Amino acid sequence: MPESTLRSVITLLGRLLLSAIFLRSAIGKMSDPGGTIEAMGSVGLPLPNLLLIPTILLLIGGGLSVLLGYKAQWGAIALILFLVPATLLFHTDFSQAGQDTQFMKNLAILGGLLIVTQYGSGPLSLDTSLKKAQAEHL
Repeated sequence: MPESTLRSVITLLGRLLLSAIFLRSAIGKMSDPGGTIEAMGSVGLPLPNLLLIPTILLLIGGGLSVLLGYKAQWGAIALILFLVPATLLFHTDFSQAGQDTQFMKNLAILGGLLIVTQYGSGPLSLDTSLKKAQAEHL
């Protein structure tokens, strides 16, 4: 397999794996909205019932953006803007079991999102396909 093909496939796989946690989180929030609202309220977020829908939309929108490679840099920025406060609010009580691991996991995810913001979504993406289609019509 040529190196460029391998890089393309690895980039696509990386986007798939990176976006999966956000899409899964959105599904979890939709399947237990009451629990999500309760968790948001427990850390002092004001009006958690009003934050639920925008949170779900951000997770789906950002997750799909990164997954599909459509405006992935913007999707990654949106997810970073979500993930930083979520990490600080929900995963800094290190006296609770597992919170240090959750905190470090989120730092690793932030690292992946930062890479997407810097390098984009790669050749196997909607952005690249749209650019090629646009160039062919010129």
